[in-house]
Amino acid sequence: MKLAVQIDKLINQQTREWKLARKNYDDLASVEKRSFQFDDFQIVAQFNPGRIHSSAAKTDRTSISERPCFLCKSNRPTEQAGVDFQGKYEVLINPYPIFEKHLTIVGYEHVPQHFEGRLLDMLVLAEALPDFTLFYNGPKCGASAPDHFHFQAGGKNVMPVDREVTKRLESKAEQLANLNSTQVYALDEVYLRKLIVFTSTDSTELILFVERVLGLLPKNENDDEPMMNILANFENGQWQVLLFPRERQRPCQYFKEGSEQILMSPASVEMGGLAILPRREDFEKITSADFIDIYKQVSLNDAAFKHLKNLIKGID
Repeated sequence: MKLAVQIDKLINQQTREWKLARKNYDDLASVEKRSFQFDDFQIVAQFNPGRIHSSAAKTDRTSISERPCFLCKSNRPTEQAGVDFQGKYEVLINPYPIFEKHLTIVGYEHVPQHFEGRLLDMLVLAEALPDFTLFYNGPKCGASAPDHFHFQAGGKNVMPVDREVTKRLESKAEQLANLNSTQVYALDEVYLRKLIVFTSTDSTELILFVERVLGLLPKNENDDEPMMNILANFENGQWQVLLFPRERQRPCQYFKEGSEQILMSPASVEMGGLAILPRREDFEKITSADFIDIYKQVSLNDAAFKHLKNLIKGID
């Protein structure tokens, strides 16, 4: 049976029989949203109280070591069922959803969130689930379980970037490379976020080039990998991989107190233009200027991104 069919059956079964999941998915029907228009792209704010556990998650080593891993099968709710993928991952529904169809794709092994060697799996999953966008949150870029490897997936075209990026590639992107089957572009000056886009019909060529680019990203001395979020989808025989190189895990507003605090912890979904705000006060007060400032803080700085683009142009 095709994976997409299995996933549809899983979602239907879990939202019917698992009380927690049923309530949280039903609540999505009345979720509040605000749209902010920037030139020819949007940022959408979603008021989602159920995501407070993720937005406010403590991801330092001490906190991680002091709690059981909630992605390990032995610690998950007994009601939570899954679908096997290639004997390597178990596909689950996320019980605290952002999307009407929200998956967490969990590695069977309890190993840290680390992207090296995982891109092929991501591309195969994207091809097998063409109605979804796959995404990877780095251990310091939105992963609330950095101790256990996982992808996530959400319904395609819910994040604004899904709807916008192809049009922007045609009009405002800077082409960095043009291989046999793979093209590479940059979006920065007109998109608030720094973004490298790869499009390809050849998974082998795509993997080789993406891995070379990942090797060019700046990395903090004590980190195992660069700070980044990665999105991938498959449509009309072509993969699209979006790389958001990052500067910081959370903006300064996250750590402020009182009325100056905004509890927004950017991960792949936020970089994709869907800003999850678990507190009503933040949802109601956030402004376009706040988004401009937050994205500037967490995205790779201008000088480093310019250097990265030049390095990509120099790849043989």
